[in-house]
Amino acid sequence: MTADAQDGVVVFHIGVRINNFRAVRSWWPVFTAMPRMLEELSQDRGSGLLGYRLLLGGPRLMYVVQYWESQEKLLTYSADQGKEHRPAWAAWNRRVREGRGKVGFWHETFVVPAGAHEAVYVNMPEFGLGEALGVIPVGRRGDRAADRLKTA
Repeated sequence: MTADAQDGVVVFHIGVRINNFRAVRSWWPVFTAMPRMLEELSQDRGSGLLGYRLLLGGPRLMYVVQYWESQEKLLTYSADQGKEHRPAWAAWNRRVREGRGKVGFWHETFVVPAGAHEAVYVNMPEFGLGEALGVIPVGRRGDRAADRLKTA
């Protein structure tokens, strides 16, 4: 199977690294804010969030991979004063400064044009981009990775 992805997509990674487990005040707010944001986005079909996956990168690193319709929708959500993100981001920034290195934060944004992404799933439930967009048989998009990676 392959992801049913005809258009471009934005892939957004966001995560936290706990540098000091005892500094709960520095990192606990992420565990309460991120699920609220993901729930808010998941309930709003027009938000632009196509799907997400929560991941662990070892005992200190937690992150979310998100798939978005467009960079405009991602940026609109991040700046919207009436949504969960802005107040959570302001509070997070204050805590990070106060925590003096007890918690780390990172995010990466990848704007991927149509035809510049490829996916294959063998003996897997829907996952990643395929979970976000649905899956189709590989042959519909080409039998080889090179066929599926042709840009428009």
